[in-house]
Amino acid sequence: MEKFEKVKELVSAIEADATKFYENGNGAAGTRVRKAMQDLKVLASDIRKEVTEKKNSAK
Repeated sequence: MEKFEKVKELVSAIEADATKFYENGNGAAGTRVRKAMQDLKVLASDIRKEVTEKKNSAK
C-alpha cells in the first residue's frame, strides 16, 4: 500500500508541471513530466509484481 501512496503523491506533484507544459508550452516542464511518468511506470511495475506475488502466495 505504501507504493500506491507514492503513486498518488507523484501524480499530484506533476500536475503543476503538466499544466505549464500543455497550457504554456514550457519545454522544461515537459521534461519533468516525462521523467515523472517514467518514475510512475517503474512504481506501477513494482506494484504489479508485488500484487502478483501476494496473490500467488495465497494459493
